[in-house]
Amino acid sequence: MRHDKILVTGGSSMVGKHLQKIIPEAIYLSSKDCNLMNFAEVKKIIEKVKPTNVIHLAAKVGGIMDNIKNPVNFFEENIYINTNLVKACFENRVNNITSILSTCIFPDKVKEEDYPMKESLLHEGPPTPTNFAYGYAKRCLAVQSKIYNEQYGTKYSTLTPCNLYSEHDHFEGDKAHFISSLIKKIYVAKKENNPSIDLFGSGKPLRQFMYAGDLANAICETLEESEVFEYNIANKENYSIKEMAEIGLKACGAKNIEINWDKSKPDGQYRKDASSKKFTDKYPEFEFTSLREGIKKVFCLKYGNEKLEVK
Repeated sequence: MRHDKILVTGGSSMVGKHLQKIIPEAIYLSSKDCNLMNFAEVKKIIEKVKPTNVIHLAAKVGGIMDNIKNPVNFFEENIYINTNLVKACFENRVNNITSILSTCIFPDKVKEEDYPMKESLLHEGPPTPTNFAYGYAKRCLAVQSKIYNEQYGTKYSTLTPCNLYSEHDHFEGDKAHFISSLIKKIYVAKKENNPSIDLFGSGKPLRQFMYAGDLANAICETLEESEVFEYNIANKENYSIKEMAEIGLKACGAKNIEINWDKSKPDGQYRKDASSKKFTDKYPEFEFTSLREGIKKVFCLKYGNEKLEVK
């Protein structure tokens, strides 16, 4: 790669851990190395490292219930993190930042014909209520990158991935995302011979889920670009939660386990699928991991079931 010094924030995150396998020579920051909510600390480490390129993964993230319970935390912490990083980079002449956003930034609803959503639809409405604070904070980072580029001629780019999962994700508690939580529940049910698992909501909402290693590969592809870019990164699989749960059961060799749906829990946004056409037109040979193969891979890597048979 032409960049001689790459700094990665959120280096211990699931995407960060995948990047470590691809770009081992990069410098990876975790919360133990720097408090990104403290501008003085951020400025000091940028001055020390003097990166030519920053991959900004760090964020306060969590599951749907965590977002509903703690919106102020999700908004303020992400605003501080993003502003401190961008400002410190600008003051130290770091012109290349690739910031990772989330499809939570997109409008809660758009016209039926506008799905899957293109990058240009970002400001067509507010984010979904269940991720309102987080969605707006990450949307602000897209705005912040754009206005720095316009006013100062920087090259602050953004990638907006769909929901992620990985063997490096959180698998329980409020920080767990759906696929990782599903895999853990299936594992426990198989281990304890339970006939069923419990899942939130009705199972009707539609979601895209991408293996986090695919996002790491996409980040590396775009590092060579000389111009500012804004890409959605998402595969074309857009299943209902119920369909994903059924795929998960089959992928983990547990198709006989039943699902109990707790309809007292919120469904969240009905759909938020994003179009990767702009990215795949630029990189036509890029391949995404299928949900079935990704779940099987994570199950095996996380729980050591190397002999799992899937038909």
